[in-house]
Amino acid sequence: MTAWPVLTTERLVLRAPAPADAGAFMAFYQTDRARFVGGPMTPRQAWNFFGTEIGHWVMRGFGMFTVTRQGSDAPLGIVGHWYPHGWPEKEVGWVLFDATSQGQGIAQEAARACLDHAWTVLGWDTVVSYIDKGNDASVRLAERLGAALDTGAAIPNPEKDVLVYRHPRPQVLQ
Repeated sequence: MTAWPVLTTERLVLRAPAPADAGAFMAFYQTDRARFVGGPMTPRQAWNFFGTEIGHWVMRGFGMFTVTRQGSDAPLGIVGHWYPHGWPEKEVGWVLFDATSQGQGIAQEAARACLDHAWTVLGWDTVVSYIDKGNDASVRLAERLGAALDTGAAIPNPEKDVLVYRHPRPQVLQ
């Protein structure tokens, strides 16, 4: 594999997923907290999905970053760029593994870094976040990031009740 980018913020390091992250990833995806992001899953399903996260980097050249605090390699969650086969638009998404990480601005700080990376490095011309209806915490985060509900946007799976939040392109890039 090639060397993937590492993003840093004031408090966080965002790096490509590593095999050592599998345990935290799988533990989260086996819980009810994962209900808005495809879970809960069996251990095998969670393992396969973790492989998908790594494979996305290989196939697309970008993906969801593992988020850690500066000075620690313990995974707090995954935040980043997502565009699997069949997805209507490129997405920035976020997942925090442990409820104790919520409410600290971690997902917001990481998502802002990923949005900046999408606009300036990846050269995306539009970015959305797909959010399951009922995931009020993610809706609030999308709105804090400046995103607005786009009721006319296509959704990845018409059988799921998903909201599409469109992130504004920075003025300097328009």
